[in-house]
Amino acid sequence: MKNVLTTHNLSKRYGSFTALKDLSIAIPKGSVYGLLGPNGSGKTTTLGMLLGILNPSGGSFTWFEGETSPPIKQRTGALLETPNFYPYLSARKNLDIVATIKELKKPDYEGVLKTVNLLDRQNDKFKTFSLGMKQRLAIASALLCDPEFLVLDEPTNGLDPEGIAEVRNIILNIANRGITVLMASHILVEVEKLCTHVAVLKKGQLLYEGSPDGLNANQEGMLKLQAANMQSLEKALATYPGKSTLRKEGNYLMLNLNKGVKPEEVNQYLTNQGIYLSHLDLRKTTLEEQFLSLVK
Repeated sequence: MKNVLTTHNLSKRYGSFTALKDLSIAIPKGSVYGLLGPNGSGKTTTLGMLLGILNPSGGSFTWFEGETSPPIKQRTGALLETPNFYPYLSARKNLDIVATIKELKKPDYEGVLKTVNLLDRQNDKFKTFSLGMKQRLAIASALLCDPEFLVLDEPTNGLDPEGIAEVRNIILNIANRGITVLMASHILVEVEKLCTHVAVLKKGQLLYEGSPDGLNANQEGMLKLQAANMQSLEKALATYPGKSTLRKEGNYLMLNLNKGVKPEEVNQYLTNQGIYLSHLDLRKTTLEEQFLSLVK
């Protein structure tokens, strides 16, 4: 599979402060790639360099397997930070200004507005739009050039649940058309639902790159356990060699396993001590839990 974008030891420094250090990632064509990290991790700095807004202090990056024609800017759409439009103009008029600035010859206004579910509001003034509608119009403006690659910086930030769900569906529909999406976000639930690939940053350094499932696979599992004699169960598990952590949660014990330990091994261990479980449930650890574990 070809890569749309590859970075090689990309770095950014401001005096003695390093905002990004030696970032090397590869974004496959057709993927939805999530750039994850807490505030100050280097996400927006990375996007700024990739889009030519900031100059790197070191390293390099390559678009479209090193191709230089047609121009990169005509093949890439981007939404960075808060969308800015003229409040007294309609959605259609604002898009017309964007098309003029980008020197687009035949922009598909109706097509992009339909994609973001704003076709019926195209003649309404921007100032009458909700926050979610404003965000969707910004995505429409990024799609005007019919890009092969779409860059979104925190596309669901500040939206209510309904707005988040609508933007999520729009991104999925865009990806289903074959457009590669790079999305910076700290809303991990959305990343888990959207992304095929993730990179985790902390203080400008790459901690993980791969699939969301791969991130989970690197972590321990959690068992929810119950037995007739909970005191004996807790005593037995306290000395279990495959235990990472053990805690109470209501009428259950929550056992975090060391990597590689299987639930059936725990069951056999307890049976050998004369303890028979009335409840055993393997709980899949969420991406959020794994992310927090990783950045700590």
